[in-house]
Amino acid sequence: MKDRLVLMLRGVNVGGVKLPMAAFRNMLAGLGLEDVASHIQSGNAVFRAGLAAEGAGAASLARLEARIAEGLAAEFGLAVPLFLWRLADYEALLAACPFQAEGAADGASVHLVFHRAELAPGLEAHATAGERVLAGAGVLYLHAPRGFGRSELVTRLPRYLKGDQTARNWRSCVAVRELARGLAEGP
Repeated sequence: MKDRLVLMLRGVNVGGVKLPMAAFRNMLAGLGLEDVASHIQSGNAVFRAGLAAEGAGAASLARLEARIAEGLAAEFGLAVPLFLWRLADYEALLAACPFQAEGAADGASVHLVFHRAELAPGLEAHATAGERVLAGAGVLYLHAPRGFGRSELVTRLPRYLKGDQTARNWRSCVAVRELARGLAEGP
């Protein structure tokens, strides 16, 4: 059975890193991934792929991540951090968000910062104007009522969270989840 997967790239189509989504989808399909679809222009994609059985799942995901990174480098000259999850794991990250109600009311006020590093203690002390933050496993949940760009927490984030990371607002996270859910399950 093919797994439904969610992929997010960091910093695509912002800050001079250009990646045409049609070409990106074609590259992913060229790697043997099926039913490839993308959401907006920021490097969000969903697809189906056959992965190893549960015990070797993490290694299989890591191998697929490496293949995608190699494809991005070979085809587009890009070396960007990427994050890949099985749909069920991605859904669990969203389900654990403590700010879902706020996200439903204003999807741009809640952000998920996906990362691979440990969060240094003390970020919460910089919350202002109703901001709230909670660290989860591989994700930082941030509610910034005045917006991500105006958030004091976001300004301070690089001091507390090192390494690869990418952020998406709640609206985008939910849209990507729904796009992945829409992929047919099958052999």
